[in-house]
Amino acid sequence: MVTHRNIAEWRGTELVDREGDKIGKLEDVYVDVETDEPIFGTVKEGLIGRHLTFVPLGGITIGPDNLQVPVSSKQVKDAPEIALDGGELSQRDESDLYHHYQLDYTPPASESGRRLARR
Repeated sequence: MVTHRNIAEWRGTELVDREGDKIGKLEDVYVDVETDEPIFGTVKEGLIGRHLTFVPLGGITIGPDNLQVPVSSKQVKDAPEIALDGGELSQRDESDLYHHYQLDYTPPASESGRRLARR
């Protein structure tokens, strides 16, 4: 199991897709508020008007100088664009991300109703 403590040390590490194609450098890590396990990471995309794109971290393979995620670079490029408000995602944005990557999503029974928190 990869813990958020390990992942936090990898900020700036190159993420590659399941074929080994570069996606971008890991910026931030978002963990599940109930399990504290890393669920998504962000990478910067675009040359002009750069934006953060979310990439699932479940099932990553740790390489000597990169982290390989089990999705295609096309899935990452097609991911919903999300504007962050203070680093937090809305419940709707969370749901959209989970569904885009075909992950099960159920909102937690918390005050915020959000499943993800940035670490």
